[in-house]
Amino acid sequence: MTDFLAGAVAMASWVAGLIFLRFHGRTQDRIFLFFAASFWLDAVGRTLEVALRWTDDGSPGVYVLRVIAYGLILAGILDKNRARER
Repeated sequence: MTDFLAGAVAMASWVAGLIFLRFHGRTQDRIFLFFAASFWLDAVGRTLEVALRWTDDGSPGVYVLRVIAYGLILAGILDKNRARER
């Protein structure tokens, strides 16, 4: 059941990334690219978590991917605010 839910979250992350990519196409705002990349990286991490059983052996790989994904969101927010100051 846990694998099924992780797959559902991964699919939702892929869809969210596509939605943010569409928003970027409409507005040409870079923050949407950061968000799309973050959601896609999260989807890859969740897929690998199930496929490679990263949670079973205590591998920190899944957490490294999540930190990078959340860092992309933070970088996008900082980039957006820095562009507003100029």
